[in-house]
Amino acid sequence: MRLYRRLLLIATLLAFAVIALGAYVRLSDAGLGCPDWPGCYGHWLGVPEAHHEQQAAAQAYPDRPLDTGKAWKEMLHRYLAGTLGLLILALCILAWRKESRSQQSPALPTALLGIIGLQAALGMWTVTLLLKPVIVTLHLIGGMTTLSILVGMAVAGRNAKAEDAVGPGTRLLAFSALLAVVIQIALGGWVSSNYAALACPDFPTCQGQWQPEMDFAHAFSLHRELGETADGQLLPFAALTAIHWSHRLGSALVTLITGWLALALFKTGKRRWKTWGGLLAFLLLAQLSLGIANVLLGLPLAIAVAHNLGAALLLTATLALNIGMYRLCSGKTAALPIHRAPSPQS
Repeated sequence: MRLYRRLLLIATLLAFAVIALGAYVRLSDAGLGCPDWPGCYGHWLGVPEAHHEQQAAAQAYPDRPLDTGKAWKEMLHRYLAGTLGLLILALCILAWRKESRSQQSPALPTALLGIIGLQAALGMWTVTLLLKPVIVTLHLIGGMTTLSILVGMAVAGRNAKAEDAVGPGTRLLAFSALLAVVIQIALGGWVSSNYAALACPDFPTCQGQWQPEMDFAHAFSLHRELGETADGQLLPFAALTAIHWSHRLGSALVTLITGWLALALFKTGKRRWKTWGGLLAFLLLAQLSLGIANVLLGLPLAIAVAHNLGAALLLTATLALNIGMYRLCSGKTAALPIHRAPSPQS
């Protein structure tokens, strides 16, 4: 089990790196740096750099000129994601060993392996379907799901003290915070995949108004191409505004619920939950600051990537908190030491 735990830790950290690099690739417009999949202009290792290789790439893909920098960004993301997939495969194999099955179910590692397969397919469709918004958003959600399961597997085995249990109201609030963060991440993915991050260039108003012109019907139509409506017309700017504004409303909801949860945890007076409350408050404040900075500074690449990582950290924090509360509620706490009377000497 020691090897399993080490691989699980490495895989979890690598999942954070894949999410960060994926955001960097998307935000630097390198998502189509390679027109094919899983290779790049026919190369499985590296990208065409020699003169004759670049000529062959130009002949094979005349409408997709090679940008070596963007191609390398895309391939590094694929290599990192592939490495994560191999680690998860190893975790699944270890989980099915007899000694491992006696301690925990292999269901989660097996499900996670299936999700990785789906993620690979979504990565391929992202390229072949030319950044179709619904595919790009599902790919982002799949990455966050992968991270969530890894975090869940990592924290589920940790012990807790029975005296740290909280009431049902706090548990419901924690679940509501997790649900709100999940919805907000999906909305954030929709903003990013539709390039709507700067539809509102000011804050707290949008285009100088509290209620700008918005087109929700076209904004949340799933079956359409990037920048187009479902019937192939140019996507109106009011639709991008609606996408961005919805994400802002989601951030207000997350702030309200998560801030309320942090305050409730502080009020328990217990050191364990006060620490969690402080962590949630810090992550929430940091994420809000990064989001506002993205708008006011015109979406700087470093801040935009940090905003994606902040979402991942807030997700993992609320998820780990919910798992800890559930284990306490269900009685899966640290066992008290049993002191046995010494046996009589013969």
